[in-house]
Amino acid sequence: MKINNFGVESWLNKYETLAKYDLAQSSINALTIDDLYTIADIRPLDLFQEEQNTALDYGWIEGSDRFKSLVAKHYKNVSPDNVLQMNGATGANLIAMMAVVEPGDHVVSMLPTYQQLYDLPRALGANVDFVHLSPQKDWLFDIEQLENLVNPNTKLITLNNANNPTGRIIKTDLLQKIVEIARRVGAYVLVDEVYLPMDKELSFTSIADIYERGIATNSLSKSFSLPALRTGWIIAPDELMDKLRTLRDYTMISNGNILDRLSVIALEHSEQIMERNHQIVKDNLHVYTKWVQNEPNVSLIQPDHVPISFLQIHTGVSTEAFCLGLLKEKGVLLVPGEAFEQPGFVRLGYCCDSDVLKKGLSLISEYLNELT
Repeated sequence: MKINNFGVESWLNKYETLAKYDLAQSSINALTIDDLYTIADIRPLDLFQEEQNTALDYGWIEGSDRFKSLVAKHYKNVSPDNVLQMNGATGANLIAMMAVVEPGDHVVSMLPTYQQLYDLPRALGANVDFVHLSPQKDWLFDIEQLENLVNPNTKLITLNNANNPTGRIIKTDLLQKIVEIARRVGAYVLVDEVYLPMDKELSFTSIADIYERGIATNSLSKSFSLPALRTGWIIAPDELMDKLRTLRDYTMISNGNILDRLSVIALEHSEQIMERNHQIVKDNLHVYTKWVQNEPNVSLIQPDHVPISFLQIHTGVSTEAFCLGLLKEKGVLLVPGEAFEQPGFVRLGYCCDSDVLKKGLSLISEYLNELT
């Protein structure tokens, strides 16, 4: 299999350990183990004593019944039987596309988006077309473009909602229109839903709740602030489940019982975690947008209460060169738009520690002033 270099991941792998102020990350400020235990009102010693005789074996191959049941409760029309525990959403996306895509198939994705959602289908032999998002249309999904691209050979539509890197969501009414187009040709719709909006007033719906050929992937990494657990899941229709189980056997086997246990604790207390993260997003977004308003060398289409944003930089240099210079001179890490095939912009994750955000934004202004 020939596959392209993964732009955003290779950038982070190369530079994130060099950053003093990391504004490139896309999770909401990660919980510590103590944070998780405090939220769950668990004494670590009690948990250790409870688990100390647990064998460190493979555990539940598909995820424990408790895990699958708790995941299903986050949806309106999902059975635990249609939930499989995965190694992050990337693992879930991998087996979803392996299960659906064959050489010669037609796939429609969006651009910019998470590169896995279009380069993996290409590597599997599909022909990929794009719905191009644009700042002129506030990065919103263009349903007319999709209408023109979908044809009887279209096997799969891949999306992420909210979008990475722009932070914009596909609202429920628009997602329904995407489903109508997909249903006409019998296409599957895969939606990576790791960036759940923290504002309950926003009109957001999972593809798994509204489409019989919808495939939803998610994880505890972003909206749940637990990337270290590497726990994700896939929700798929009955017709795909056996094939997904087979592919899963080839790619991961299990997450192990310790990670399952911690994941269950998080899911059992998801409301408290979401309340905490709602406040982080709200407070940090206020700081961020105020900085944007006072910084003449940038512009921003505000994200939909998710931890990522796509900031336009107005300088005379490429955004990749800008990011390299910013890291070298100021210790601040961003992801250049070139990693998303969208030069002129940078992905800025604003849901880190608030002091890190404030200092990082201040240093970006310093560097912009030195350049201009």
